[in-house]
Amino acid sequence: MAENSTFPIEGSCDCQNIRYRVEAKPLIVHCCHCRWCQRETGSAFALNAVIETTNITPLTTDPEIIHTASQSGRGQKIARCPKCHLAVWSHYSSAGPLVTFVRVGTLENPDVVGGPGVHIFTSTKQKWVVLDGKVPVVSEFYDMEEIWSKESLERWRVLLPEVEKYRASLVPVES
Repeated sequence: MAENSTFPIEGSCDCQNIRYRVEAKPLIVHCCHCRWCQRETGSAFALNAVIETTNITPLTTDPEIIHTASQSGRGQKIARCPKCHLAVWSHYSSAGPLVTFVRVGTLENPDVVGGPGVHIFTSTKQKWVVLDGKVPVVSEFYDMEEIWSKESLERWRVLLPEVEKYRASLVPVES
């Protein structure tokens, strides 16, 4: 995981129309191997730096928000550049607009995040992807208390009351 001294760091879309700054190190970096991420990225996985939205500072124009389907049934909101259409981040239903999943490849120096902190949804990973076990590997999702750092858990606990309010406002998804 990245050191606090390396932040803030900036990121952008391909055409530079969308520029943003990440003010603090991510809570965690997910390497997601679910089929939804594979389809949306056209790749074997998505690499997302998970961070409180209050730690994202827009530097230029706002992205276009695209609501897409998701396995949960609640969808996700993908922030894309309205010019080059590159996805710069997403918001998932579990925490809505309060937590941002920044596409690591959109950072000016993606090496700063230090790679994934966990591989998730590996039950559907591409067979040719070989994981070395140096970071946790889970077949679906995980218990935050077991995976996240103490610092990240403390930051999450500060945010949790707002996340719970957001979750309470959601309309139940019909099966």
